[in-house]
Amino acid sequence: MANLSWKPGNMLYPLPVVMVSCGDAPENYNIITVAWAGTICSTPPMVSISVRKERHSHAIISRTREFVINLTTEELARATDWCGVKSGRDVNKWEAMSLTPTKSYTVAAPGIAQSPVSIECKVTQVIELGTHDMFIAEVTGVRVDDKYVDPSTGAFELEKAKPICYSHGKYYSVGQMLGKFGYSVQKKK
Repeated sequence: MANLSWKPGNMLYPLPVVMVSCGDAPENYNIITVAWAGTICSTPPMVSISVRKERHSHAIISRTREFVINLTTEELARATDWCGVKSGRDVNKWEAMSLTPTKSYTVAAPGIAQSPVSIECKVTQVIELGTHDMFIAEVTGVRVDDKYVDPSTGAFELEKAKPICYSHGKYYSVGQMLGKFGYSVQKKK
């Protein structure tokens, strides 16, 4: 087996694929699909998304400095893809994909009711990177669908929502659990 040298590029896959909702009034609500998203700090809780400057949502997020990251599922896979290839300048993505905006707790941007988790964010910094701008944001609120909360333990069980991820232009379901954090050093009972 030989190693091959490829041109520089982002090979950090798989990635979470999320639908980011934005806007501060129903007439300008929009959804953009993003795979360049991630956790960047625990305390305070912070995330980042990177958005191409020409995208319709870029202007909305730049103006309002708020957005909501909505986790995606197998059931939302088609809507996730569609919202990533259609522009909110030309079509109302909410209506076209039968998605329901839901009132957020801490930001004007709506969450997506069909998402198992909606993460409300306020932009603290924008970094111009090249083709994309990175919006760094503090998490100010989280909405979870109670049907994924175990009533006996209160634990959130996202795996029951069947989350999806993105890798090299394709969407995948998330597979079987291999272990929990720290399992490699856990003492055997």
